[in-house]
Parts: sequence; C-alpha cells; structure tokens
Amino acid sequence: MRSASWLACAVLIGCSGKASAPEESAPVAAAKPTESKPRFVPTLDAGDVADEVRGVVESSGEETVVVYVGASWCGPCQAFHAALERGDLDERLMGVKFLEYDADRDTARLNAAGYTGRLIPRFALPGADGRFSGTKIEGGIKGDGAVEHILERLEPMIAGAS
Repeated sequence: MRSASWLACAVLIGCSGKASAPEESAPVAAAKPTESKPRFVPTLDAGDVADEVRGVVESSGEETVVVYVGASWCGPCQAFHAALERGDLDERLMGVKFLEYDADRDTARLNAAGYTGRLIPRFALPGADGRFSGTKIEGGIKGDGAVEHILERLEPMIAGAS
C-alpha cells in the first residue's frame, strides 16, 4: 500500500512559473495496472491525436494510458523522463504507458483532441474515444525534488483511474 504522504497536493509551479492544481473527473478509459514496466510510447509527428490515443487505449489491455506532454527545454519534464527511462519509477508506476507528445511540435493537434493546458509537464487521462477525459495534472518544480513533486500528484490520479 502506498503511503498517504503522496496524497498531499503542493503548490505547483510549472515551467512557465504559474501555479496549477490537479483537475479531476472520472476518466472513461481507465484500466487497472498490470505488471508491465512503465514506459514512454513514441507518437506520430502528424495526424489526429484522438485517433492515435484511441488506438493505443484499445490495444493496451489492463495498462493505464496517460497522455504526456513535455519539451526538451523543460527541466521538470527532462527530470521525469530521465527517471522513467532509468527505471527509477518502475515500482511506483507499474502498468502505466505514457504516450509522449512534444509541446512545441504537437500543441495544435493536442488542443484539437481536448488536451489543452498552460503548463508542462502535463499528464492527462484519455477517454475511450481518445479525447481528453477531464482529468489531468500539469506543471512542476525545478531542481532536486522535481520528480517526487510530479509523483505526489500523478500517483493519486492514476490510482483514481483504476
């Protein structure tokens, strides 16, 4: 069982320096985590995001699919990305598949599918139709606590999707 400490929401400061709190509503395409390691799934450079996400959700079985929006210039994005790639988050995010989008390249396509936001990193749960379900977190802090700050908000969001 996860400790209750990650349930506390801190003030969120994103790469833009603004604050954001988690938005919540019931996601449509939530699934229970399996024993697969968390990973990033590359996405297309063009095309309809909702169609792409729907296809991944339909083929993911019991894995939880999260739409991730980051950028190469965003410190919290890079810290989270590196931690996941190293396997540091395997135990805490088991059974999660992150569809990886770039804020600079994919913003118009993401907006068309409802994955709007002002801050990155952005983590959003998709609905069964591939569009934004209404549940997301966005923003982070810079520095040593960046990954933990994201996890404190991301873990409850994913747990709520189960």
